[in-house]
Amino acid sequence: MAALARWCIRRSAVVIVLWLAALAGVATAAAVTGSAYSNDYDIPGTESSTVSRLLEQRFPDRAGDTDTIVWHTADQAGTVRSADVERRMTAALGRVAELPGVVSVTGPYGTDDTSRISADQHTAYATVVFREPAADLGENEVRRVLDTARSAAVPGLEIEMGGAGAGLTETAAPAHLSEAIGVAVAAVVLFLAFGSLAATLLPIATALVGVGTAYAAIGLLGHAMNVADFAPMLGMLIGLGVGIDYALFIVTRARRGLRQGLPVAEAAQRAVTTSGRAVIFAGATVCLALLGMLVLRLSFLNGVAVAAALTVALTVAASITLLPALLGLLGMRALSRRERRRLAEDGPRTRTVPGLATRWASFVERHPKVLGGVAVGVMLALALPTLSLRLGTSDQGNNPETSTTRQAYDLLAEGFGPGFNGPLTLIGSIDGAEDRMAFTRLTTTLRTTEGVASVSAADLGGRGDTGVITVVPTTAPQSPDTSGLVERLRTDVLPKAEEGTSLRVYVGGLTAGYDDFAAVIVSKLPLFVGVVVALGCVLLLLAFRSIGIPVKAAVMNVAAVAASFGVVVAVFQWGWGSEPLGLGRAGPIEPFLPVIMVSVLFGLSMDYQVFLVSRMYEEWQHTHDNRLAVRVGLAETSRVINSAAVIMIAVFSAFVLSGDRIIAMFGIGLAAAVALDAFVLRTLLVPALMHLLGGANWWLPGWLERILPRISIEAPDPDPDPDQGPLPVPRPRAPEEDATRTPVP
Repeated sequence: MAALARWCIRRSAVVIVLWLAALAGVATAAAVTGSAYSNDYDIPGTESSTVSRLLEQRFPDRAGDTDTIVWHTADQAGTVRSADVERRMTAALGRVAELPGVVSVTGPYGTDDTSRISADQHTAYATVVFREPAADLGENEVRRVLDTARSAAVPGLEIEMGGAGAGLTETAAPAHLSEAIGVAVAAVVLFLAFGSLAATLLPIATALVGVGTAYAAIGLLGHAMNVADFAPMLGMLIGLGVGIDYALFIVTRARRGLRQGLPVAEAAQRAVTTSGRAVIFAGATVCLALLGMLVLRLSFLNGVAVAAALTVALTVAASITLLPALLGLLGMRALSRRERRRLAEDGPRTRTVPGLATRWASFVERHPKVLGGVAVGVMLALALPTLSLRLGTSDQGNNPETSTTRQAYDLLAEGFGPGFNGPLTLIGSIDGAEDRMAFTRLTTTLRTTEGVASVSAADLGGRGDTGVITVVPTTAPQSPDTSGLVERLRTDVLPKAEEGTSLRVYVGGLTAGYDDFAAVIVSKLPLFVGVVVALGCVLLLLAFRSIGIPVKAAVMNVAAVAASFGVVVAVFQWGWGSEPLGLGRAGPIEPFLPVIMVSVLFGLSMDYQVFLVSRMYEEWQHTHDNRLAVRVGLAETSRVINSAAVIMIAVFSAFVLSGDRIIAMFGIGLAAAVALDAFVLRTLLVPALMHLLGGANWWLPGWLERILPRISIEAPDPDPDPDQGPLPVPRPRAPEEDATRTPVP
């Protein structure tokens, strides 16, 4: 690390140019090749996957995306069959059919089919088939369709549009507004901490270059593997948070060296060789936790895992190469003018009187039981909503109530029933006349099945070897009752219809696909959590040579995850404030959210654990006094941990403004987790428990001590920290502490 730091400092211009060239080159390549993101939830082997495959093979006209134009008349305006409404809508639909990219428009007028008009005759709809899939449509192309349809609107006649294409027209926050707000808040926190504008810009510039390079690289990654469209935003959310924090730790250490009178180059070098090593360790734990998603063997999550890990890796690389180069160029301006003046007049600083962090550490030492109990109570209260966690996938019914897609969704639900927005598709593999008769009889059985609102006639297709039935449930797509209907069809109704024949019928559709995806995720979640926890425990065991430290870290990480899930459930599933925040209607939690959040939160929690306990471990090695080690470690790290947490909370919370429900879930969940981890767990519960456990914190069996390899997270730094108060004088150890401490080899 020292050699790398020296090289980057001496050749600072070269390092800066190389990073800027990498950013420009990758961004240019991404712009030229374009994006290739895919939100493919399909899991081979599930029933819903079989339905999608058979539809694509046998009924290609039903496998594509279509949008819906919905119109509704108020009571005073008559019905949708009134002459004026029919004339206006027929003309508008005709103009839509002539727009570029539109293949066909099918409406309710001029035909005997009345299924497109509601029973009260106040709502009707038309289907629009585009030439390309929704993912390939341009926003302007779809907006022309919406504007053309809405041109027929008059007072009393409301026109909305729903579907995947219409979602492209939704009014969202300006591009990268959430990132800009998060960075701005982080800059304010950094300026308050450093008092120097130049030092404030160092972590931000480093993080932006690293994250910007990763953002463009993820666009290229989409051409090589399946990457979800939210992966770049998720990577940016994580990258900005950890990137600014990692740079903060290094800059803080470099400023300490400057205040102690070290030359600029030596201060920067020491910062990289001490805090830089901790940053690498912390970044590696985050990457390992993210890559733990690969054990699930789901292509949808593989791309998300690689994209997020790539972002973290590049931010770490920027922190240990670009940042020391910038520190070398910046020189003494990393200190504020007042600090430079004081250094010139009074010389290197000595220790100051104890500050708030030291007094807090002493307070925790005196009241570990009470404070530990308060912390446990807070975490349990926030984790309670997690018990009602329901996995599913949000749809346009969860969009903000002012959006056209939400309006169309609600109009269709009101006019045609809540299940109209999520019909089930039953597809049968037919072999012979007997199977055809059984499949046709199935429609009669379905009409009398509980939870079914309507059933279409059996469509046996051109060759007659595949049949399709559309079933409209009585409940909404996200309702547990609809999921119950899917289960009842698969386990009871369809097996009876298939009995005595070679007929095989599969259930697909919106709800069935979501349920299948969630079931696979839940079945693999214990393995995933086990792998992530085991990897984290092994790393901490190697770093701190203790059984207690990894076990406590695992418990604390699980507590942070459970409490943050509780906040997410309360806001998004229970709807506590979701509409006022512009996050739409309450609904189930995305099936992949627990997996991604567990990996991210375990990594981020490990960061704070490493920075906190590494200082405690250093003091324990010197004194073998557990109370002193915990007190000193908390006093000397709590301020930087809290500053880093405030920055990360600001960055994560700003992503609520992104306009994307999924990203908002991650933003709120991660912000809550970091807040609880930093202010409740690491600065309250962890030190309280360590005081209660005493020397047992550092216990390690002798046989394990002999076989474990030795690694060092942070190189020794002989210089004291001038920002903290004087270290407390070691007190005499009690005999029982001597008996429980682990000898230092």
